[in-house]
Amino acid sequence: MMFAVIRLKGDVNLRTEVKDTMSLLKLNRKHHLVLIPPDSKFVNMVKKIQNYVTWGEISPEVLSELLKKRGRLSGNKRLTEDYLKSKINKDFDNLAKDLIDQKIKLKDIAGLKPVFRLKPPTKGFERFGLKRPYSLGGSTGYRGENINDLIKRMI
Repeated sequence: MMFAVIRLKGDVNLRTEVKDTMSLLKLNRKHHLVLIPPDSKFVNMVKKIQNYVTWGEISPEVLSELLKKRGRLSGNKRLTEDYLKSKINKDFDNLAKDLIDQKIKLKDIAGLKPVFRLKPPTKGFERFGLKRPYSLGGSTGYRGENINDLIKRMI
């Protein structure tokens, strides 16, 4: 299992501890996505910034599509299947499954950036936008498996 965390709000009027936590997670701009393991230290960091991000469990299919379309190498070059074959001898689908099973980490792939830059979601956020948590009809906070629908709209 792997969590996808997406930053939804900008830098204005953020407390220092929230800014520091965001920078530790490499969530430096709006609509950036990072993958984190389900360790308690990472989950506690995400809970600290839950009013500014949304997160949930990512599926292998969505992760594979995310790597294909939004994976970047240093120099802002696209991540290609040929590059993966030469570095770790895997394709996108096998890499996504191994990442979710935690057999391999993103930093094991030389040159791959750990942040995925997304665009704003097609048809916008949920009804109450960024003002309320997901459990009350908004966008922020924990969404479980429903994060996959949001990521598909943002790719």
